[in-house]
Amino acid sequence: MRDWWRCRRAALRDLAERRHKEGPSGLSLLPWLLMGLGALSHLVSGEAPNPWLGGLGLLAFNTLYIAIVLRAFDERRRENATTWWLLAALGALTFALAIGYGREWLLLFPLLGLAVGAIVRGAVRLRLIVFPLVLAVGVVTLWRDGWDSFGIVYGTFISIMVTAAILTLNSTVEELRATQEELARTAVEKERLRFSRDLHDLLGHTLSVIVVKAEAARRLAPRDLEAALTQLSDIESVGRQALTEIREAVTGYREGSLTTELDRARDALSSAGIEPVVLQSGPPLEPQTEALLSWVVRESATNAVRHSGATRCEIDLGGTPERVRLTVTDNGRGPGGAVPGGAPGSGLGSGGTGPGAPGSGLQGLRERLAAAGGTLTSGPAPRGGFQVTAELPLEELPVAGLAGAGLPVAGQPRARQDPEGTA
Repeated sequence: MRDWWRCRRAALRDLAERRHKEGPSGLSLLPWLLMGLGALSHLVSGEAPNPWLGGLGLLAFNTLYIAIVLRAFDERRRENATTWWLLAALGALTFALAIGYGREWLLLFPLLGLAVGAIVRGAVRLRLIVFPLVLAVGVVTLWRDGWDSFGIVYGTFISIMVTAAILTLNSTVEELRATQEELARTAVEKERLRFSRDLHDLLGHTLSVIVVKAEAARRLAPRDLEAALTQLSDIESVGRQALTEIREAVTGYREGSLTTELDRARDALSSAGIEPVVLQSGPPLEPQTEALLSWVVRESATNAVRHSGATRCEIDLGGTPERVRLTVTDNGRGPGGAVPGGAPGSGLGSGGTGPGAPGSGLQGLRERLAAAGGTLTSGPAPRGGFQVTAELPLEELPVAGLAGAGLPVAGQPRARQDPEGTA
């Protein structure tokens, strides 16, 4: 028995929470029909003339009232022409009964006000309908019952305004709740997209480096055990770094270091037998810009290692005080097997399935840079091979500040780094 009562209380609590979330409905306005008991009592007592006609009128009033308030909570049905015709019929019937019988029948006016308030929304509509209606109610009640019926006029006005205000507020709350749910859903989708892109970029690069170094260790083991052990040590180091980066990606606080990423790219390319050439010039970069360009370097180097079959890869970082450009060019066939003559910006990248197939890596990078006001294009290089070009806007920095930072400015010769990293 105790479990039964506990389940019953839980069910009632869930029902109450559901009703609270759903807000009022047409059923919440039906109990007000009890105000018509005075008119029914007037008929039953035999004091009303033509009681059968009055009874049919009261029945028609209740039917119209119920139909209107039940339609009032469905926006599509509320704005339907049928609803407005029903409301007009209810108003005409209410005035006819009030003029014909007076007395207790005047209490039908507040009920008419509830129906009007449930249907009419918006300040303009209320002004156009409420004041003429209340004025007409005042004229009828003053003629039938004198000044003693002023409370009917006030009650009609309050019924309209309070009902309209409460239902409008309820509609606003429902819209805000729907907006909040949509924002929450969008935030979840954005976080899922960020997480998937980060994992793709991190794991794609890391696993490619591990595979390349494992192959190098396998080739070196029979003839140079010490060099093979060095490669295995590098695999361990790369794996530990990958764990750290994945944890940072999960928490959303990962920031890329461009210098570190260039060193990793150089090491990965060298291990794959690709000659790395790094050219750097231009203004100092903000951390956010470095993070975005680090992703480009990582993805481009990964594509060159995994797909290009290249023997040389050049990473060129330069720009002006207004804009920075990063170009990664290899002399291979490109990620996914790019074919000569393909359109730049075709979206080839890791994960592509053939020529022209959109790659999730470069596509994710394109979206990241676009969100920061930059661009990313990819496609066949002018002199053969594959090329990825990323551009990002920069805040204008004084030339003196660039020179003071020890970095070359536009117009000065670039520093060329050979595969071993010496300038």
